[in-house]
Amino acid sequence: MNTTLPLPKPTKLLRRHLLKLHRRFCADPNPPPLTPPQDDEKQITQAVQLLLETPHPEWSSSQSLQSLLFSSPPLPPRFILKITRSLPSYCQALNLFEHLRQNSPSLDTQALSHSFQALLEQAGRGPDAASRLPELYRASKEWEVPLTVNAAALLIRYFGRLQMVDKSILVFDELDPSLKNTHVRNVLIDSLLRDGRVDCALNVLDEMLQPLSEVPPNDVTGDIVFYALTKTGRKGRSLSEEEFIKLVLQFGKHSVFPKTNWLTQLVSSLCRCGKIIQAWDFLHELLRLGARLESSLFNVLLSGLGRRGDIKRMNLVLAEMKEYGIQPDVVTLGIIINQLCKLRRVDDAMEVFNKMGEGSENDGVSVGVDIVILNTLITGLCKVGKQEEGLHLMERMKSTKGLVPNTVTYNCLIDGFCKVGEIDRGIELFDRMKEEGVSHNMITVNTLIDGMCRRGRINSALDFFRDMQGKGLKGNAVTYATLITAFSNADNFGKVVDLFDEMLRSGCSADAVVYYSLISGFCRAGRMDDAGNVYSKLKVAGFHPDIVCYNSLISGFCKKRKIDKAYEIVKEMEDAGVKPDTVTFNTLIAYFSKVGDFTLARRVMKQMTKEGFTPTVATYGALIHGYCLNGKLDAARKLFDDMSSTTKISPNTVIYNILIESLCKVNDVKVALSLMDDMKTKRVKPNTTTYNALFKGLKENHLLEEAFILMDSMIESGCSPDYITMEILTGWLSTVGELEKLKSFVQGHKVSALTA
Repeated sequence: MNTTLPLPKPTKLLRRHLLKLHRRFCADPNPPPLTPPQDDEKQITQAVQLLLETPHPEWSSSQSLQSLLFSSPPLPPRFILKITRSLPSYCQALNLFEHLRQNSPSLDTQALSHSFQALLEQAGRGPDAASRLPELYRASKEWEVPLTVNAAALLIRYFGRLQMVDKSILVFDELDPSLKNTHVRNVLIDSLLRDGRVDCALNVLDEMLQPLSEVPPNDVTGDIVFYALTKTGRKGRSLSEEEFIKLVLQFGKHSVFPKTNWLTQLVSSLCRCGKIIQAWDFLHELLRLGARLESSLFNVLLSGLGRRGDIKRMNLVLAEMKEYGIQPDVVTLGIIINQLCKLRRVDDAMEVFNKMGEGSENDGVSVGVDIVILNTLITGLCKVGKQEEGLHLMERMKSTKGLVPNTVTYNCLIDGFCKVGEIDRGIELFDRMKEEGVSHNMITVNTLIDGMCRRGRINSALDFFRDMQGKGLKGNAVTYATLITAFSNADNFGKVVDLFDEMLRSGCSADAVVYYSLISGFCRAGRMDDAGNVYSKLKVAGFHPDIVCYNSLISGFCKKRKIDKAYEIVKEMEDAGVKPDTVTFNTLIAYFSKVGDFTLARRVMKQMTKEGFTPTVATYGALIHGYCLNGKLDAARKLFDDMSSTTKISPNTVIYNILIESLCKVNDVKVALSLMDDMKTKRVKPNTTTYNALFKGLKENHLLEEAFILMDSMIESGCSPDYITMEILTGWLSTVGELEKLKSFVQGHKVSALTA
């Protein structure tokens, strides 16, 4: 016996679904032709006009309106959408929706859903959106009006913009799974990221990124996610580099890749943190996934490798660019050449330049050369002393490639020739600039002035500067600093003061370097009044002296025995928060030792240790020198012995010379000679001053044979005699008839074995 089970009574939702299926599969196989678009628009316009002309209470009684809205066959849902959307106000749109809903038995549910979508659009644009939208959403569930995909997306987006993201999430959670497509998810992810809910957005995204996802990400998803996560100042937590890389590669498995600028940002970050290999592996994986990468990404990687001096991997990157068909550009060429030049591998840079820059296509690449690359190469050549090759390269590029040299090109060459002392060649290039119409600048002028000053041609440098002034070119702080330093080193302080005053009168602001140079020069020359005057101007100009400047002043006042002034500078220095250094302490120790105040000298040395500074060879040298000057030779020798036995600081040539000279002055030549032997044992090299002190002591004590042995020692050590040596030996040996030995000594031959 067959028993037929009773079927359950279909719900409204099921009935609608069955109706849709019926219409889909039972449609007329020969449907009427589509209505022309012009007729569609005419019908929509007519409906809107009737709705606006007919008072709302009379809509149901208007036969023309009713026949238009509920025609047979019924209006397509998109017509209903456009009609509702075209009404000028939210209230009118709501009235139409209510009117359609009340007649829903004869109207397709899709039409109601589309009308409701247009109603949401109207509500979302109005000032009362925050109150109307939640009410409409609640009503749609009560009226059982299903949301269209676009209506769902609209609600999620509107709630997000109104900072009601919880409602966006609620809408998404309550949607029928069939509506949760990629577009709707994109809108939700965008709202979540804008609100800083990064982890929630990643959770939604995770389902899309699964290998067999039915809702895979698209380019819009990628743009939303990568824009939000790379935007500065956004809400929410930041992703670590590892998280970001993982996310990019997950997108890549769905053939969705970030824009080049976002990838460049990530690769740059990795390279800045020293994660070059990780950046390289990341780009490899992107290429494997089929990403179309641009040369700019590899340029970032090449720059990172260049900073590490990893030329081997730079070559590998170039080879892989070729393998994947990524054409290097002029920036690529510039990066490689620049890094090779910085490493002084100019020959390698020239090889790359000749291979890629001059159109050779043996390796499948050809990159045009610009003036920046040319200037980089010329600078590199000049730095390794190949300025002639740099000049030849400029001529070659000018004739073969039409590259016109600019100011930077000539500045590089002029600097190169000046650095090797070929000032006249630099001046020739300067004149050539003018002939070719290439304008010079202050860098050009300052380069020539600096070159002249370094070669001792300071008057020529000043004349050249005056010539430039006559042509309307004013000097800057660098110009005056160079000239002031040069004349200061030449002890021409009259010219130094004139240049300094001229600089201030011309309105050229002196920088700290100019002031420091002036103060140092005046202090070295003992012109402390001038140094103090410049020091006052330095403070008025708003500059803060550095430790070197303070030490110059302290040393200058100590040399003039103006210890009170020196103390004032020390106090000013401490008040300014600048702590004394080893030079400061050694300067004070040297002063107190010279004047014989060893109690204060020891106290300063104790303070030096307390401040965390270890006494240096200069510290001990100052004390020993002070003891010797004040006739305390025993104390000097004791300190010398203590220094050699109890400290890790070995005496240097200066300290040995101080003791040897002092011993010779008191005719203790044998002990002085033993110190000379001690120097050889400790591998401290004697200098001309050492020998001169001993020769003088030996002469005073008539120790001729010892002098001959010492002369041989001087020849063996390769130490050249000076005018003091010759003065001592000539006067002595001529008196005792040993001028032949003196002649042999001067010629570099040993003399102790020669017979008298």
